[in-house]
Amino acid sequence: MKKLITIPPTFKQFGNDHFGGEDYYFDSDPKEGKVGSGGGTVNLLYQASKQENNSGSIGDWLRQENRLIIHAGGQSRRLPAYAAVGKVFTPMPIFRWKRGQRINQSLIDLQLPLYNSILNKAPKNLNHLVTSGDVLVRTEGTLPEIPEADVVCFGLWEQAEKASNFGVFFSTKSSPKELAFALQKPSAQKLQELQPNHLFFIDVGIWLLSPKAIEVMFERCGWDKASNSFTNGTPAFYDMYTEFGQALGKNPTLKDDAINSLTVAIVPLPEGEFYHFGTSAELIESTDKLQNLVKNQEEIWHNKIKPSADLFTQNAITKINFTSQNSAIWIENSYISPTWQLQNKHIITGAPVNNWTLTVPEETCLDFIPVGDGTDWCVRVYNFYNPQLPRRGTGADRIYAAPDWFNEPVYPVFNEADLSSEIIQGLIDQPFNYPAQSKRLIAAADVADEVNLYRQYAQRQGFLESNLQSMANNWRQSVFYQLDLKNAAAIYKKSGLPLPPALPEDAPLLTRLHDQMFRSEVLGSANPEAAVFEARAFGLLGETIVETAKTQLASPRMDVMSDQIVWGRSPIRLDLAGGWTDTPPNCLINGGKVLNLAVELNGQPPLQVFIKPSDDYSITLRSIDLGVKEEVTTYQQLNDYNNSVGSAFCIPKAALCLAGFSPEFSAIQYGSLQEQLKDFGMGIDITLLAAIPKGSGLGTSSILASTVLGTLSDFCDLKWDKYTICSRTLVLEQMLTTGGGWQDQYGGVFGGIKLLESKPGIFQQPTVRWAPEFIFTDASAASVLLYYTGITRVAKNILAEIVKGMFLNGNKYLSILEEMNHHALKTYEAFQYGDLHHVAQAVGLSWKLNQRLDGGTNTPETQAIIDRISDYIISCKLLGAGGGGFMLIFAKDVAAAERVRTALNTNPINKRARFVDWSISKDGFKVSRS
Repeated sequence: MKKLITIPPTFKQFGNDHFGGEDYYFDSDPKEGKVGSGGGTVNLLYQASKQENNSGSIGDWLRQENRLIIHAGGQSRRLPAYAAVGKVFTPMPIFRWKRGQRINQSLIDLQLPLYNSILNKAPKNLNHLVTSGDVLVRTEGTLPEIPEADVVCFGLWEQAEKASNFGVFFSTKSSPKELAFALQKPSAQKLQELQPNHLFFIDVGIWLLSPKAIEVMFERCGWDKASNSFTNGTPAFYDMYTEFGQALGKNPTLKDDAINSLTVAIVPLPEGEFYHFGTSAELIESTDKLQNLVKNQEEIWHNKIKPSADLFTQNAITKINFTSQNSAIWIENSYISPTWQLQNKHIITGAPVNNWTLTVPEETCLDFIPVGDGTDWCVRVYNFYNPQLPRRGTGADRIYAAPDWFNEPVYPVFNEADLSSEIIQGLIDQPFNYPAQSKRLIAAADVADEVNLYRQYAQRQGFLESNLQSMANNWRQSVFYQLDLKNAAAIYKKSGLPLPPALPEDAPLLTRLHDQMFRSEVLGSANPEAAVFEARAFGLLGETIVETAKTQLASPRMDVMSDQIVWGRSPIRLDLAGGWTDTPPNCLINGGKVLNLAVELNGQPPLQVFIKPSDDYSITLRSIDLGVKEEVTTYQQLNDYNNSVGSAFCIPKAALCLAGFSPEFSAIQYGSLQEQLKDFGMGIDITLLAAIPKGSGLGTSSILASTVLGTLSDFCDLKWDKYTICSRTLVLEQMLTTGGGWQDQYGGVFGGIKLLESKPGIFQQPTVRWAPEFIFTDASAASVLLYYTGITRVAKNILAEIVKGMFLNGNKYLSILEEMNHHALKTYEAFQYGDLHHVAQAVGLSWKLNQRLDGGTNTPETQAIIDRISDYIISCKLLGAGGGGFMLIFAKDVAAAERVRTALNTNPINKRARFVDWSISKDGFKVSRS
């Protein structure tokens, strides 16, 4: 997704240098004059097309990719502190209830997850999202379906009294998803008149536009198709909301045939909340609401209690102690000496290192702006509620105001050496009484042109690095280990900061996991010690999970006759939604949600285990599909499972250990394995059959492990139920260092289609909720195909990289995992409705989420398969970690399914590729005796 942002002119070069990459494009409105939000939108797109050397028509260029357009280039008269960069780059504090935040995050970082989700979920034709830079919209749960239309407007339900302060969308109650018309700030009386027959939603400034809709906007701004340019050289003034918006809908308030003919849909955002950052007061109010959004102390990491909830300091060194007398204070990119006295309602930004003695009255704000290439500073004193008023009051505290405060030069510039307590206090006490030391005056309108952003950000970075180290040292009370540690490590590495002190042994497990991986990330792969830290992180996780099995040691007892065979068999699982959320450490911290189903292949459960007694006091392991055999006579051979990962018998060896045939997990201690087998009564012969290719993506290794454990439980009278079998499988995978989550074993051991949900904690025991199966068993089920691609991809390496991202609270990973959690519930609902088409769409979205989490999931070979059948399918998904193995295909109908078969059978992608018959397993794991 390309991000196109309008910003103040000075920010353009700095933005390109600071953000870099191809994802961002910065530009400003034309200097020739105001162009409005519509003119600003088309100008930004036009300039971006020129920057990309577009030689074709603007219409063709508009259809090429997804683009996010953010308007952030306003004058910011009501929030002077961030006028120079645009409100969208307002630095934002870390919220105590949220993991994976960057210490250097700005408002745009909070906005992007929603915008990404909308564009990822939108129909292909709706590839442009236009929004404002000074608002934040939060939603809970998954986004609703986004319909096909030329324009989609997103709104929030709101009370009439509040809605009258916004633009408002109206739809008729008979067609609630279709825009009837829009009004700007309608009165409460007007809303009352319309309410009997209409629904209304406030406009949150998020619009999806098709290329067709944008081309109309280009035309209204004076675009000439013949010359591929604007008639007057630049866009004419045009407002998106009062002109374009008023002409949208079935019954628009403005007549414009081209706009009137556009189809327009409304999507109310679920449980949406609207936060505005347009003024100094709103900056603190909105941030305060966000910081206190979660009150459940179990979900809050930050243990420091402030005297007042609305005190915010970031990228700052603050030497004063706040008291209950202080409130509504924002300090950013500033040094506050211990000799400052603050009251209430302050915005303080940019103050350099100082030893000033200052008394700052209530409602007074200070802004220090670096100007020029030297050491000059512009000092602004302004009022918290009204920037044109440095102070309020009467008499000695009388109101001071410039005749035209925004355009008239009223803010003095000083050399840094001349700044003193007397100078600053004098400006606070007597605004516009300029000291002799001032070099010149600057108007508010010119600040954005004169500010030296390189100096400003360098100072901010220095304070940020100091804060970061303090947070690491004070980890028990700070939010350090809930930060995006990958981002924090990059700051440490670039700035050469020393690693924080080692954590004590009594530090919480999850904190130690984060800490070890953070150290590895700071050192980097070129440093041999980094691998040691990384191994410790994985080792701590594995040891902790393995220890859970030792709380109930096993006492195996032979429970079969000498000629009996115990036969265990399991289906495999098809993962439909939520995969990866079940993987430690994510599930230990957040819980997981997964929807999958158990299936048999070609009428048989493909994973089978046979156990029978033997006359020798040894353990014989056989594999039918691999044609190999091994004799085990010692504990050492059994405990060697970890050195034979990937071999034929690492799984049964680890399973035998967990079943009590190892001193580590046995309730009774023996001198040798043979001694234990003699006490057991005889030897054990185990035969495995995995009638499925390795790297299938069907959870084969995990389900085979649970099948071995379940069959051993029956053979040895361990009395493990299905939940215990699955939890022991999670332990087994940690013993083998293959990692992985719990969904595979639960998917195979429990039959049917089910939603699996776990809560945070070391002991992961998901609840199981079954979904109806009829949509996969009726006549239309023939349109759902299972295809073996013949391509294999082992999941271990994929797992290691993504799990590392989880250890580091990687923002990218956590946001996608959160979306996957919500999506699993949404997919479960689709089954409840019994709608195969919606199920197919939901599974297709799961595939997109997997690709976002791991860019290598969809290989060129896989895409070649999809391209061949794309005309005949609703969606498809590679199963498991992706990249190969089996593909689940949802054809448009039964006839289309036959076309899919023909397309792939006529010219197979490779010699192994084939379709496989499948059916739902109602029972899951089963065990019986001869």
